Amino acid sequence: MKQVIMCGVDMHDNNLVCRIGVGPGAATTHRVRNTEAGRRRLFKRLKQMGTSAGCGRMVLAYEASSQGFGLYDDCRDAGIACFILAPTKMRKSGEDRKKKNDEHDAELLLEVLRGHVLAGNGLPSIWIPDDTTRADRETVRARLDVGHKVTGVKAQVQMLLKRHRIRKPAETGDSWSVPHRRWLAGLAASGDGWVVLATLLRQLAALETEVAVLDGAVEALSRTPRYAATASALVNELVGVGLLTAMVFLTEMGDLSRFQNRRQVGAYLGLVPSSHDSGESDRKGHITRAGSSRVRRVLCQATWSRVKHDPTEVVTYQRLVARNPKHKKIAVVAVMRRLGIAMWHVGLAVQQQAGVFPAGEAGRRDAAG
Repeated sequence: MKQVIMCGVDMHDNNLVCRIGVGPGAATTHRVRNTEAGRRRLFKRLKQMGTSAGCGRMVLAYEASSQGFGLYDDCRDAGIACFILAPTKMRKSGEDRKKKNDEHDAELLLEVLRGHVLAGNGLPSIWIPDDTTRADRETVRARLDVGHKVTGVKAQVQMLLKRHRIRKPAETGDSWSVPHRRWLAGLAASGDGWVVLATLLRQLAALETEVAVLDGAVEALSRTPRYAATASALVNELVGVGLLTAMVFLTEMGDLSRFQNRRQVGAYLGLVPSSHDSGESDRKGHITRAGSSRVRRVLCQATWSRVKHDPTEVVTYQRLVARNPKHKKIAVVAVMRRLGIAMWHVGLAVQQQAGVFPAGEAGRRDAAG
């Protein structure tokens, strides 16, 4: 059996700290710049070491981060197998947490990779979305980010008025209605040191313009062949699910066939309770909050709509609240989980019928988690 050369990479903005080992042998440290040229040098080093040791395979692993999938793509182009590992699923001892440095972190990644390659241990790798899904995510995430900024600026306006003990007139109606906005604009134009209010209103106007532009982009994306049938089914069949909620779910979840059952979906969404099971004690804690916080956020918003307008969910929510009236959040989380699973069932059926994720296009299965 030929040897395997393995590399654990602790990745940072400017540099890559690598621990490289052949089979179970001693590892060496290699540092390169996190640039295109630096990565080429790393791959050249791996291939040289592999050739001299008679290795038939090269495998690299690093932790998921804001760096994205660039290193994975470069490895794939260079003919090197690559796994991106989920930091939240990496098992680290108390000593490992106290002894944190770049070389030690790279060593931990190498040992996890060795356990997988040499002993067949499980690997906490993530699913790698295809290039189209990555691009689609950027559009939808931008819409969420700008919407969050709008909420922040509105909160700033409200806090500014509160600090100055100014209450909106009753005749202006609801907050952020047209009469209310007209009153705010008049207040900002009145002088009297309201320059801060004026700048906040200008920021709000600019952000709301961007929201409208991105809403159009998300809507156009939802009409593409990849999403048209699935997004339409989610919006039309599930009360409370709007187009943005549907698109966040579809772009973040990707190929829905990678989930085998509803338990996997709930765990991926981070909507299952943590477990503290030892001896005769079996305690359930707070939800794990694993996976995408963006999906949980839109599921929460859709859930409040469902418990108001969907008769089935109204009954379910009220029954869950009656069990524990002091902790209504438990009921909300339960309904969120039900909604996420329902969206998976509906979306999976349509995806399979439409064939929008054919084999080889659903993501890199060699690193699926």
